[in-house]
Amino acid sequence: MLFRDKLKKEREERGWSQDRLAEKIYVSRQSISKWETGKNYPSIELIIELSDLFDITIDELLRSDEDLTEKIIQDSKQQLGWQSYILIGLGVLIGIVLVSLITHQGINWISIGRATGLAALLFIFYFLFRQGAKRVKQNK
Repeated sequence: MLFRDKLKKEREERGWSQDRLAEKIYVSRQSISKWETGKNYPSIELIIELSDLFDITIDELLRSDEDLTEKIIQDSKQQLGWQSYILIGLGVLIGIVLVSLITHQGINWISIGRATGLAALLFIFYFLFRQGAKRVKQNK
């Protein structure tokens, strides 16, 4: 049974409308409608919530729906976006400033400049390595 059919069956067995189910998992009624018509799929977090709510295993919800299973696999492989890298870089920079304040009783701008430059080089090497790895993977 496909996920959309299983979702509708479980919802109707409990006598819930799409609105009622949507309220229980904090999504819109339109989301429930899209899931039940196969136009869209819920996130893994919502699948877990549905599993708990219906008191069935995730396997029972997903087993025969290959499209949804593939979506979950792809979502789990999703990589960090550029915003995440900027936040990581800012975190490293803040850490460098804090270490400099603690060890030198003030900000040592030369040390911060060196550490920032080193961090930037490491990020550049990482991105170049990642791009090269993607190209090798595409050529296989």
